[in-house]
Amino acid sequence: MVVVYRGKHCPICTRYLTTINELLADFHAQGVDVVAVSADSAEQVETQLTDISPAFPVGYGMSIEQMRDLGLYISTPRSDAETDHPFPEPGLFVINGAGQIQILDISNAPFARPDLNIVLGGIKFVRNPDNNYPIRGTYA
Repeated sequence: MVVVYRGKHCPICTRYLTTINELLADFHAQGVDVVAVSADSAEQVETQLTDISPAFPVGYGMSIEQMRDLGLYISTPRSDAETDHPFPEPGLFVINGAGQIQILDISNAPFARPDLNIVLGGIKFVRNPDNNYPIRGTYA
């Protein structure tokens, strides 16, 4: 599972990363590795993660081109107090064993993100072979 987050300036992101850390063993029990990434600098990430101490990899330095390649919404800071660079709005990608996106959520605001307990329940459901659950929807 790849979680794209806005960055250090976003307290909602910090809470989301904390929740991932709390549920990490449950994700691992389903065979799901978790990584998170933002456009923040290494220094910004280190500062933010001091309190979280994530047990999963956290990347940084995401480029605008990478954000566009993932279909993410991109925001510019409202002020220098927020951050000093364009940043992605939230995205979540659950990739199955065949390398396909099984679950996808992209938002244009920090307030709209999937509940991680519901995502975990969905992963359990789609990974149960008795359910024979296919990837849903098509992208127009």
